[in-house]
Amino acid sequence: MAQLPKVQDPDFLVGFDQSDDAAVYRLTDELALVHTLDFFPPMVEDPYTFGQIAAANALSDIWAMGGEPKTALNIVCFPEKMDLEILSQILQGGSEKVLEAGAVLAGGHSIEDDGVKYGLSVTGIVHPQKIYTNRGCEPGDLLVLTKPLGVAIICGAARVGEASQQALQKAVASMATLNKYAAEIIRKYPVHACTDVTGFGFLGHLHEMLGGERKAVIFSSEVPVIPEALEYAAEFLVTGAAQRNRNFLEGYVEFGPEVHFSMEEVLFDPQTSGGLLVSVPKAAAEDLLAELEGLDLPCGIVGEIVDEQEKEIVVK
Repeated sequence: MAQLPKVQDPDFLVGFDQSDDAAVYRLTDELALVHTLDFFPPMVEDPYTFGQIAAANALSDIWAMGGEPKTALNIVCFPEKMDLEILSQILQGGSEKVLEAGAVLAGGHSIEDDGVKYGLSVTGIVHPQKIYTNRGCEPGDLLVLTKPLGVAIICGAARVGEASQQALQKAVASMATLNKYAAEIIRKYPVHACTDVTGFGFLGHLHEMLGGERKAVIFSSEVPVIPEALEYAAEFLVTGAAQRNRNFLEGYVEFGPEVHFSMEEVLFDPQTSGGLLVSVPKAAAEDLLAELEGLDLPCGIVGEIVDEQEKEIVVK
């Protein structure tokens, strides 16, 4: 999209020039629309669960911008010869997550395709002065992550029969949990930057947050992880997408000698419906974490924005 003409509209507040999570367009001094969409093939076998996860993933971008989702449209690719009951279950799972988010499912569009794909186009609202973007980290900020990492490693291990049912249940529970509840807590605190951790992995989305202007130290021992993901990564049950993330970020990341290969893989692991990654002033971080710990999923203060170091990201 870099070849497309830049939008010349003062009310177009957030576009695609900084790889942000959603677009924002101002309607009035007190109201702006937030637009996003996302869809993908199944990562779990159960169609209802897949619908839940895909919807939670698409809705997440609205909360990552500081907004509230209001309407959603289904995006469906489905084989003509496949049982329509499967599609019904996918749509049911997605519909329930839209309802849980406090939004309205307003319809959608479907096409016949060789494989199944599902997601949502979502529109939300936000006050123009209260938008979160993925830029704006300040030196001294602490980074807070609201969900555990490792879901793609676990789903990949499950596909080859190497993941335990307990590990898969933990991954599914995390992916199907809306970021709504974390966002409601985060909204009480000063936020300098925010994104959700998805396909580029933790380190990829952090790289986007730093924007070539800031640097960060990551506390690997504080990063919330589904424990089995570390076990599977140590057995080299890793994903191709994680390797692409690693290759892209090779020049930006330095790992300390105490960081095990399995933790490296978790930090590169592409997430589906991952948590919010928030940069907040140090004075607010502990109170924010204390409130977030009231939620069911693990979270943590995972790093700090710093002034000077050779590499953009140093993992200790």
